[in-house]
Amino acid sequence: MAISRLKNNRMISAKELVSTFGISYQTVNYYTDFGLFPVLIKKGNVRFYDRPLVSKRLKEIKSLAREGYSLRLIRKKLIGI
Repeated sequence: MAISRLKNNRMISAKELVSTFGISYQTVNYYTDFGLFPVLIKKGNVRFYDRPLVSKRLKEIKSLAREGYSLRLIRKKLIGI
């Protein structure tokens, strides 16, 4: 996959998110649909995300969830929706 070497390794596929961050594919899909993981580009059936953003968001989601926030409130805090 060229795409300029996936934008210098800043981009990560949904499949790589699963193995890198230890979350399920269903979680990736849910967070994507919920607006927490914006898709940068889609090539065929493969979605690519911004690796640093996803890493940061996952840390924030886990931290806020530990504090007792619901996913709806977490989304509101992170992206204002």
